[in-house]
Amino acid sequence: MELTEKMVSSQTIFEGKIIKVMKDQAQLPDGSLAGREVVAHPGGVCVLALDKDRTVTLVKQFRYPIQQQLVELPAGKLEYGEEHYPAAVRELSEETGLEAAEWTYLGYMLSSPGFCTERIHMYLARGLTRQKQHLDEDEFLDVLAVPFEKLVEQVMDGTITDGKTVAATLKTKVLLDL
Repeated sequence: MELTEKMVSSQTIFEGKIIKVMKDQAQLPDGSLAGREVVAHPGGVCVLALDKDRTVTLVKQFRYPIQQQLVELPAGKLEYGEEHYPAAVRELSEETGLEAAEWTYLGYMLSSPGFCTERIHMYLARGLTRQKQHLDEDEFLDVLAVPFEKLVEQVMDGTITDGKTVAATLKTKVLLDL
């Protein structure tokens, strides 16, 4: 069965610093038309920094859209066209002051593919050394260290709800058989 939808028309209705919102008309597999709203996002990265003592470095920050503080992996957005590996190295350093000798790409996740193009590339970083944190001027966060086993428990009991943190944690658990 053919499932592809084809764009017939697209109108940009908002263009901000990070996202662009389009109102599209799509032709469905049966030939009928349907409206689609699409948020274009450049994507992002997140890093699970795992120390030799199996401690993970997390950040706690206020997330304005949901009006609450979240504990999550260090992460950041890509600039349009930016490669994800250098962005992961940059974000880990900026947010935590950590540098890693060993990087493992864990793949990417789609944050909400029903309306958004955002892909978040996930990395496992090991062989850590601590340097100086250097946050962006509009960035405020606390750095936390949590045992990996506790992070997995918090993912499983719903204490940690951030999607990229959940996905990268569970992928790391399976990959390392922890």
